[in-house]
Amino acid sequence: MTIEPAFFGHHEADPRALLFFEWCQRTESGYQVAEFEEEVRELTHTGHPVPKACWRLLDRVEAAPRSTPRRFTEWVDAPDFVNELDLEGDSDLGLDTAALPDRILGGWLGRCVGSTLGKPLENGFRWTPHRIREYLESFGAYPLRDYVPVPDPLPPAAYGRRAWHNATLGRIDGVPRADDLDYTVLGLHLLEQHGPNFTPDQVAALWMERLPFLQTYTAERVAYRNLIDGFAPPDTATFRNPYREWVGGLIRADIHGYTNPGRPARAAESAARDVSISHVGNGSWAAMWAAALVSAAFTAPDPAAALTIAQQVTPPNSRLALALADVLDDHANGRTWEAATAAVHTRHAHYNWVHSIGNACLTAAGLLWGEGDFTRTLALAVQGGWDTDTNGATAGSVAGILTGAAAIPAHWTDPLHDTLHSAVGGYTPSSIEDLARRTVALVR
Repeated sequence: MTIEPAFFGHHEADPRALLFFEWCQRTESGYQVAEFEEEVRELTHTGHPVPKACWRLLDRVEAAPRSTPRRFTEWVDAPDFVNELDLEGDSDLGLDTAALPDRILGGWLGRCVGSTLGKPLENGFRWTPHRIREYLESFGAYPLRDYVPVPDPLPPAAYGRRAWHNATLGRIDGVPRADDLDYTVLGLHLLEQHGPNFTPDQVAALWMERLPFLQTYTAERVAYRNLIDGFAPPDTATFRNPYREWVGGLIRADIHGYTNPGRPARAAESAARDVSISHVGNGSWAAMWAAALVSAAFTAPDPAAALTIAQQVTPPNSRLALALADVLDDHANGRTWEAATAAVHTRHAHYNWVHSIGNACLTAAGLLWGEGDFTRTLALAVQGGWDTDTNGATAGSVAGILTGAAAIPAHWTDPLHDTLHSAVGGYTPSSIEDLARRTVALVR
């Protein structure tokens, strides 16, 4: 079943969406749910929902046993994998403390630039790598060297797409609001309020205090709904939450890398605690990977070395670890970025375009073939498609740390005007430089 139904309203409140995506999740993670395929299709690929029938079938899908033999390590096989990380052996040996303010600011700026660059092209159904290239070539802007160009006046298709108005070349006035940045800001606030030993319950309380419900999506919105319904972490991550391995956990990880520079295991453990209220399995491991990747960028000599370090915080036989290993192998074997990106899309086409595994691979590809060049890295991460602002943000974060704020080309940062817009209560607008200074204070 490769075509997703066109759901109405919010996925998180639509029983058809919850049924369909839970069936997908169970299929991907090795459960015996193939027999339900036709029933799922009949109930979900229609404009006439039958809620009671959806709930009944969802109960049956959730009760299905796992298949044997088992190909991959899944969450139920390693629910406490984070406890296996060597926190005591984690060392920031080689960390240049004098350069820390510039590199942390570089991470913040890189994340802001990457998120903004990717926002206009954020739709994995429409914006395939081929369509992205075709569109950009019509402006002579491929490969990307600046923000996404748009015609003037904007075409009717742009109406209602805020990103085309505030995240495109010549139209940017500060960093547009994005959930990819809301959680970075919220994570900073969390660490300032509760310190490095924060609890998942404190994360949950902070969400309800500072984060508007309708500015959350997929796994986070379901977790928020579960909190309101009286569930507590970690049950909020798993009860009727078919998005628990999607990309939301990954986008919340960077702040844990910033505040644990050169300590990738500690960064990963901190990220795992944060995302435990909404993600498990590959969703949690992707967050751990991203946090470790950002942390490793402070001491690694290049992106390939940082990615190799980050690989160590994921279960070796997990779908995520094996998928990322394929990308590293493609790079080591001399494949072009185009070939490697096409391979990622082929290998992981069965996932939703917002799933963590495929997007982590595209982020890794952008970093590997970007070879430390800030502009090239962001361009490749975004041109790879799928969740373009997420991939641009994470790749930009790493590239910004490797480059340092002072060396980021001014045409990327000038339109930001040191201003970040956020949905987080009390943080609209914020100074990017101030957020970076506060992050440095947490490290010191």
